[in-house]
Order: sequence, then C-alpha cells, then structure tokens
Amino acid sequence: MSLTVGAGIASADPIEDAINTTCNYGQVIAALNATDPAAAAQLQASPIARAKVSEFLSSGPAGRRAILTQLSAYPGAQQYVNDLGIVAGSCNNY
Repeated sequence: MSLTVGAGIASADPIEDAINTTCNYGQVIAALNATDPAAAAQLQASPIARAKVSEFLSSGPAGRRAILTQLSAYPGAQQYVNDLGIVAGSCNNY
C-alpha cells in the first residue's frame, strides 16, 4: 500500500491523521475498499478488528492515542493501524 492519500498529497504522519480524523466507520471502510480491497475484506472478516476500529473512531484524540498504545502490544494489530493511517487523509471523500 502507498502512503499517498487524498488528492495525491503524502501525509507527513499518517498516524496523526488517523488520530485526528473526523471520519466515521463507514467512511473508513469505503476509503479502504477504494484503496486496498483486500485489506478492507480482511478487516471486515475480523469481529475483533471491526470492534477495535469502531472503538477507535468513536473515541477522541486522547482515547485514540491510548488505543494505539494498547494495540502496539499486538503484532497483528499494526496492519490495521497502518490501514487507518493510510485512509485517514481521504476518508472524508466517502
């Protein structure tokens, strides 16, 4: 996956974009489907991943940072963190 998002502009820090996103779950999934359908399908197939993404998006920036800290303890979770960072710059278009 490329870190180029939105209107062709690369984000300096996609994780900060994810922490500060105003997108909802549906927008994130739509953006992920557009940029990486395989990653979207994998996320959708995991009830735990769906729940964490929903929790992340319903939290404020401080809560999102705490969730990212928790997720850093789980090696498999990094993929979803990266996916959120990648789509955070474009999800408002969906």
